[in-house]
Amino acid sequence: MDLQQTADPRQAPDQAPQPAPQQPAGLPRSAAGHRQADPQHADPVPFFTQAASFTSLWPRIEQHLGEVLADGKFSHGAKVGELERALAEYTGARHVIGVNSGTDALVLLLRAAGLRPGDEVVVPAFSFVATASSVVLAGGRPVFADVDPVTYALCPESVERVLTPRCRFLMPVHLFCQLADMTRLGELAGRHGLTVVEDSAEAIGMRLGGVHAGLLGAGGVLSFFPTKTLGAIGDAGAVLTDDDGIAETAGALRHHGRFGRTLGDFTTINTGSTLPGCNSKMDDIQAAVLLAKLTRLDADIARRAELAAAYDRRLAGTPGVLRLPTAVDRGERAEPVFYVYVAEFERRDELARHLADFGVQTETYYPSPLHLQPCFAELGHHPGDFPAAEAACTRTLALPLYPDLPPDAVDRVCDVIQDFYAGARP
Repeated sequence: MDLQQTADPRQAPDQAPQPAPQQPAGLPRSAAGHRQADPQHADPVPFFTQAASFTSLWPRIEQHLGEVLADGKFSHGAKVGELERALAEYTGARHVIGVNSGTDALVLLLRAAGLRPGDEVVVPAFSFVATASSVVLAGGRPVFADVDPVTYALCPESVERVLTPRCRFLMPVHLFCQLADMTRLGELAGRHGLTVVEDSAEAIGMRLGGVHAGLLGAGGVLSFFPTKTLGAIGDAGAVLTDDDGIAETAGALRHHGRFGRTLGDFTTINTGSTLPGCNSKMDDIQAAVLLAKLTRLDADIARRAELAAAYDRRLAGTPGVLRLPTAVDRGERAEPVFYVYVAEFERRDELARHLADFGVQTETYYPSPLHLQPCFAELGHHPGDFPAAEAACTRTLALPLYPDLPPDAVDRVCDVIQDFYAGARP
């Protein structure tokens, strides 16, 4: 494989790539010419790890942590405010509100955007459960629509079919590596008087026509779960918006409904609560880690793109590989970002077990469509209601992809996949 190991000119010295580990000698070659997978000689390939990144970033992390300890406020403090300003500069958002998870960010965004009890929110049937559960937690009712089979994002035609007079919100989800069709969905929302809020939890760095994900409607969110493109060392999230009113309300809701300046200010802790809010303050320790990692986010995004291209080269044309990730031309300058590398495979579950036998960890995105999840049974859906979403749930598998992944690991993963479909056995 010809994945480049030269340093990115944007990288700081502590980001220089390390030499790839040598592949064990003496492994047999398959008829196709690649080294045949051998569990006796293979080191595990984790689905995700950031150990090497933390080692190189530790001086920066330590500096930020020292400032947190010196400040003496470990939640909702000055470091959170510093992160909010840095993310606003990176995304171009007028307002960034740090909270304690991407799920809370969705709940608070919906409430701040004016969701009323019983309002319906159209969401895709193929997504993480928090997309729909956040609607319920905010007091609304999810209405499912099918997805585009290429992008896995909301299908505008399906949205048109499920709309009712009670629908007030449309929540596209930007999955895996690219934005939903925000131009068509925005036009649809305008015709029907719907407010667009984006589940952009996976989409940091994704832009359309220079506009960052989460800023193409009333607002969006970011998740900083550790595996995300910008990941913390625990749970954290943020609301993004250009709307002053939404920002003010979301900021109050995260801190028990207290308006005014509470971030980093002990004296306002006991002020009155105007709204029934919640405790969704971001920890300053998470903000410290995220500030350090933000300095190399663009280099990490570039590295993810290199690894995705390496998978594409090795897996293209492989029997049993049904679909590789495909960036769709939106007619505007679009900037995809590979949060995960999700492809579709025949006998997906058998392949996942085979990869695990060879020490390769994978993730199934997603094992069940949302409309068939037990927690939404009362909505009365049945198999066959949303065929594209249901088909994706039987075929999609995420392969290891993260900046610390060495290029020879991509070759090893692809060798195991190709041997599986060739019928090879250890």
